[in-house]
Amino acid sequence: MSDLREAGFKERTRIDEARRRLLDTPPIDRTERLSLSVVDGRVLAEPIEAIRDVPHYPRAAVDGWALRAADTFGASARSPAVLRPADAVGPDRAVRVHTGSELPEGADAVVMIEDVERIGDELEVLDAAAGGENVAPVGEDVSAGQRLYDPGHRLRPSDLGLLKATGIDAVPVAERPEIAVIPTGEELVQSDPGPGEVVETNRFTVSRLADRWGADVTRRGIVTDAHEALRAAIQRDLTRDVVVTTGGSSVGERDLVPEVVSELGEVFVHGVALKPGHPVALGRIEGVTVVMLPGYPVAAIVNAVQFLRPLIDHLRGTPTEPVPTRSATLARKIESEPGVRTFARVTLEGGGGDGPPEATPTRVSGSGVLSSVALADGWVVVPEPSEGIEAGETVAVENWEYNG
Repeated sequence: MSDLREAGFKERTRIDEARRRLLDTPPIDRTERLSLSVVDGRVLAEPIEAIRDVPHYPRAAVDGWALRAADTFGASARSPAVLRPADAVGPDRAVRVHTGSELPEGADAVVMIEDVERIGDELEVLDAAAGGENVAPVGEDVSAGQRLYDPGHRLRPSDLGLLKATGIDAVPVAERPEIAVIPTGEELVQSDPGPGEVVETNRFTVSRLADRWGADVTRRGIVTDAHEALRAAIQRDLTRDVVVTTGGSSVGERDLVPEVVSELGEVFVHGVALKPGHPVALGRIEGVTVVMLPGYPVAAIVNAVQFLRPLIDHLRGTPTEPVPTRSATLARKIESEPGVRTFARVTLEGGGGDGPPEATPTRVSGSGVLSSVALADGWVVVPEPSEGIEAGETVAVENWEYNG
């Protein structure tokens, strides 16, 4: 590790290869059974089948009159079928029903109310009905025993409504991955910084992102740049699924985290071909994954999105969904180093009926400038082979911070 500090980052791993190595670990297999009221966004651990039919009784699909379809044979506006309103369906007898009402015994169709004229004690049916017309049969929506969802499905609000309708009140879900976030750096303070001191923000930002992505997060206090202190802090959290450190991941004299992780386990990636944030490191200790994020806030965020988010999804047993994008016209050229994937923060202006919005880079470099990402509307990804993107080009702006 001391040789690396002297040599710097001569070789940097491509993002896709680094992510492949990171995800070379089995998903967690711990499960828990929880009420539907608390499982929005959670991942199913077992297949789910419906307990009951939906609907569980034949029901009217419209407001109208329930009757026997045969009694309306040949009916039309010029030659209506004449029936009588009644409390029970029978020959030439119809019962008033509302949408969702149970279909009366003996009825096999419902005629819409606008197709019936009531004249005194008689009903004139102006249109013939077919058997089953405007009737929702038992199990039309869902049948009892029907497979609804497979393991790995991430539950949405609409899923919860369907589960409730089919008689399910609780489901088995994968436990949320347990993650500890440890900020490091002797210059960090919680508030009121003096000269040479920096307010620590990475723990707050990364923890909230990890929580949004589906992890159970423990936020640790600031650890100074001392070998034994770092070692003790990391060892304390080896009961978690993932340990995330912020700061101390590069190759300077005070960048001790990769060295400590290497002593306790292995560092399989140190330095990734991305910008901002190439001094990220990835390792594993006793089966626990360690994500060593750079200390600069923008670099920490970029690497958290690229590595921590897919890791959380992988541990939960669900694929990482692409973030939403929006097409825009680039207002100013973005330059990039060939072989490096660049994440250029942009703001969006305009758009609507007159065409796509205009994307203006806030700052292509400067991984310590938190406002460049916090005040941006997203970022534009410049792929590795490219030297940049010219002004006027159409680009995809990734809304990486969406609450998905």
